[in-house]
Amino acid sequence: MAADTVPVMPDAEDVRRIALSLPDTTEKIAWSMPTFRVAGKMFATLPEEETSLAVRCPKEERDELVLAEPEKFWIAAHEAQFAWVRARLAALEGEDELRDILADSWRQAAPTRLLEAHPRLGLPAGD
Repeated sequence: MAADTVPVMPDAEDVRRIALSLPDTTEKIAWSMPTFRVAGKMFATLPEEETSLAVRCPKEERDELVLAEPEKFWIAAHEAQFAWVRARLAALEGEDELRDILADSWRQAAPTRLLEAHPRLGLPAGD
């Protein structure tokens, strides 16, 4: 198989690069792990030795994700009461899926001024 046909699984550096490309995003170490914040509000973390990603996700959507793709998504016990979900980086289908996940979480944390300034950020084509 040619190298260009092998899907490249995202890693922590891809998370970092994509997250920091989103408007008004900064990286800060908290709880001994990298966290990403938009206008100071956290929207992603890199737990489990940077092999997974934790992002904001409404609880009803989160439960559906976990049921539909348990090999990819799960809920950490200490986050069960919060609207967060974990994703295994190695299980993601590539950089596009990672970008969609990060942009969706960013939209949930971003202040209105940024949402208004970037109304289409991360939305799937055709929306």
